[in-house]
This record gives sequence, structure tokens and C-alpha cells, in this order.
Amino acid sequence: MNWLAHLRLAPAAPLVRVGNLAGDFVRGVDTALLHDDVRAGIEQHRAIDRFVDAHTVVRRARGRFEPPFRRFAGVLVDVYFDHFLASGWDRFGDGRPLTQFVDDVHDLLARNEAHLPPRLRSVLPWMRRERWLFEYSTLAGIDAVLERMAGRVARPTPLAAGGEILRRERAAFAADFDELWPELERFAATLSAAHRPGIPEP
Repeated sequence: MNWLAHLRLAPAAPLVRVGNLAGDFVRGVDTALLHDDVRAGIEQHRAIDRFVDAHTVVRRARGRFEPPFRRFAGVLVDVYFDHFLASGWDRFGDGRPLTQFVDDVHDLLARNEAHLPPRLRSVLPWMRRERWLFEYSTLAGIDAVLERMAGRVARPTPLAAGGEILRRERAAFAADFDELWPELERFAATLSAAHRPGIPEP
């Protein structure tokens, strides 16, 4: 799962939710220096990633990729699933419109900027201005997401063309997401129940 899914699955406690996003931004960071709730969110992020990586539905989805995309199958499936979450937000969201959810996340991150790992703090202005989280809702947005990912890889990569596979195999990947999501929600709920975080936002 990518950023939008981690945020959607996170509990309401502000810094735990921050940590659920920060899990992708802590390479090289001494997490012992982070707030306890941020660390708890990072652990939830990692537990969700382990659950997803081991799931038979995800293995099936990754098996659809041929070279040269096969080595990026995990990344592409994560992005595709965020697309189905965003495009099906009326079914899979938390009751708020996606635009409101994204705005609330941006506000949450801005209020807690002091607790963000450096890499997340540095991309936050771009994330907010270009509404990266909302981009997942459209195929054109997915193309933009994958193009940015490809730009961060030093050597040539086919990632930027990954949207073509999503368009071609959309029905199959959508069925995978529909099967996985209810199980993932239940699993994430057990993680939240196991941790007693700080006071949630009103």
C-alpha cells in the first residue's frame, strides 16, 4: 500500500497518523529520537506492509508483470491500489470527501511539522501545493506519480510507463483490491486496538 492507504488505515490520534505516513521517510533516521506516537505509527506502517507483502492476493497481482516491469511489481501494485482506494473513495473512504480528507492530512502535517522526519518535512510543501495524495484518483494522476518515482531512480527505469499496465489490466487489479481491502481494514483495526495512543483530534 502507498501513502493514501496508510493514512486511511491509520487511527485518528494525530501523531500516530503522522507516523503511518512517515514510515516511508525514515531511512537513515534514528527513530528512537521521534515521539512515541510517531514511532507507534511507523510500526503500524511496517506491520501493514508485511501483511500486504505476504498476502496471496498481492502475490497474484504482482505475478501479472512481465519484464522489464517485474522488478518494480511491488511498487506498481502499491500505487495501483492507492488509485482504486482514491477512485472508489465513496466506498472505501472514512465518510469525508477525498478532497476534505487530503486537506485535513495537509493541515495535520503542517501542525506537527516539528515531529516529521527531515525527508517528509522537505517534500511537504510540494505534496500540498501539487496535491499528490489527490492525484491517485485519476489515471493521469497515476502517470504523474509514477513519473516522479522514476525521476528519483538514478538509473533508467520503466516506472513512468507503468500506467499502461494499469489501463490494460484494470479490471483484474480492481478485483484484487476489492478482495484485499476488507481484510486489510480488519488487520489495521487490530493494530490500532493494540496501541493506546495520545488524544485524538476532535
